[in-house]
Amino acid sequence: MLKNLGVSLNEPEKLFRVAKALDSMERIEILRLLNHESFNINELAEMLDLPTSTAANHINILEAGELIFTNRQPGIRGHMKLCSRSCDSVFIGLHESSDIQKSGNSVNFSMPIGSFFDCCITPTCGIANENGPIDNDNDPTVFYNPKRITAQIIWLADGFLEYRFPRTVTNFGVPTALELSFEACSEAPYFREDWKSDISVWINGTEIATWTCPGDFGDRRGILNPSWWSSGLTQYGRLKRFTVTDAGSFLDSVKCSSVNLEELKIADFPYINVKIGLNPDTKNKGGLNLFGEKFGDHPQNINMRIDYNT
Repeated sequence: MLKNLGVSLNEPEKLFRVAKALDSMERIEILRLLNHESFNINELAEMLDLPTSTAANHINILEAGELIFTNRQPGIRGHMKLCSRSCDSVFIGLHESSDIQKSGNSVNFSMPIGSFFDCCITPTCGIANENGPIDNDNDPTVFYNPKRITAQIIWLADGFLEYRFPRTVTNFGVPTALELSFEACSEAPYFREDWKSDISVWINGTEIATWTCPGDFGDRRGILNPSWWSSGLTQYGRLKRFTVTDAGSFLDSVKCSSVNLEELKIADFPYINVKIGLNPDTKNKGGLNLFGEKFGDHPQNINMRIDYNT
């Protein structure tokens, strides 16, 4: 299984190289030819009826875009480049992931999933980043490992993760809406498509919404997952959006409770407390998988946007 290539506006030079690599029907045809087999430049030039120099230029552009890789092998006259496809899919996110962004009358925050300040964890549990597991699986003490800050996927059978976002918005005006979004799913051993879990969100200690996730998704590979992550494990989640306004709380634009922005008392705290997890009294205790910007299907962390009036 090859890797999946993800790129966003945070990497403009890389995004340009990927876009340039795909901006040619000849290069797209080369990717198609390399779908199941490797070829050298002379073979590709012959199949595409192109001069060898033109084919070589296409190969250089595809390699710069990280869509293929080449190996030099002995040939009849010196060495030749053997070309192979380097990724299964390309995900281009037209967003920026920075810690704090201000745009118009909105403030945006991006919180890495490993930046929790408190937690309560029941196995099965674990943390991994794009390079591999962080410490041992099914050991809650890993959640106190300083390397947790690099997490790109976190899983727990029961409990919660708690984060603190800056209250910067109160420096600009009066909040009118708060939106929280993240990618998540249930947690079962390996994965189970039919495995319900009631995943709740609390803001400043007030429960605003509970989403019943239908399963722990593993029927296909997550778009962003690194190659070392086994296909037999959880692969991706659903991107969910929780919004609080003066009119109440909404889950994916559907009103789910009467908790409004005033009840969150944003101005009364030095930070905005966000807790994601399972209510102790919930019906469907199916655990939680939380995905970072380099795992699952969506290249984002836990994002918060606050709109305000000046």
